[in-house]
Amino acid sequence: MSVAVLGAGAFGTALAVALSASGPVTLWGRRIGWRGENPHLPGVALPANVTVTDRLDDIGAPILLIAIPAQALAGFLGDHAAALDGRALVSCAKGIDLGSGRSPAGMLAAACPAATVAVLTGPSFAADIARGLPTALTLACADADAGLRLQHALATPALRLYRTTDVTGAELGGALKNVIAIAAGAAIGAGLGDSARAAIVTRGFAEMARFAAARGAEPDTLAGLSGLGDLILTATSAQSRNFRFGVALGQGAGFDPTVTVEGAATARAVAALAARDGVEMPISALVAGLAEGRIGVKQAMDQLLARPLKEE
Repeated sequence: MSVAVLGAGAFGTALAVALSASGPVTLWGRRIGWRGENPHLPGVALPANVTVTDRLDDIGAPILLIAIPAQALAGFLGDHAAALDGRALVSCAKGIDLGSGRSPAGMLAAACPAATVAVLTGPSFAADIARGLPTALTLACADADAGLRLQHALATPALRLYRTTDVTGAELGGALKNVIAIAAGAAIGAGLGDSARAAIVTRGFAEMARFAAARGAEPDTLAGLSGLGDLILTATSAQSRNFRFGVALGQGAGFDPTVTVEGAATARAVAALAARDGVEMPISALVAGLAEGRIGVKQAMDQLLARPLKEE
């Protein structure tokens, strides 16, 4: 079954390279100014059976992996939803749309009502996937039969997929871990140490689980690859853009504005949703304040430490 990846950034390109182990893949990008090697993925040559194109209308694959950043997805769907509808759409974005408060899968389902919507998420870096290093991900699809077909269509010897029907939990795990990774990076950047980072990650995971449960997710999902697994990776590695952004915040340093940091926008969206729904999310609220420049790292940490003592 033919597959196409929409979005030719580092992650989309890496997925196309990995999936080409099973057959031909088409990689679409709005503006592709490179051939043979994506400058965002240095050292990784495109296999011969990956076709790169900027013509979406020419892609007839029944399975489309949507590797468009969460904050750019609404505009993309506004232009192209009709061309996507009726197919299997696998969201690979991690975030919550600032404008609508919807997840990527929710946006796809609303724009393409005849499509089968799924989510591919979990602990992964583009460079690892592209180089064929062992990676395990979660494939979430509310339609169990469709999820089983997609699992077999997309798994490769190096890319192991675990299946779930809990789309909400899988998506929120992937979105919220970026927020906590920023907080963890800020603690390291400010010189607060690994013990402080461990506390932030642990309490941050409690926030993730609390928010996801309030939105109908299954508790076990957050304890899996798409939640805890992704959080561990993103909050501990300098390969993570969200962690590096947090480190820069903690150091009071600038950060490359051309680098996509999904957790910054997600923190703002989550803080608004949590306040509306009465869900306690102190770390996420402070990350939103840091990302917007309303508070500094010292003030944020002082506010966390001043919270009332409580049972774990």
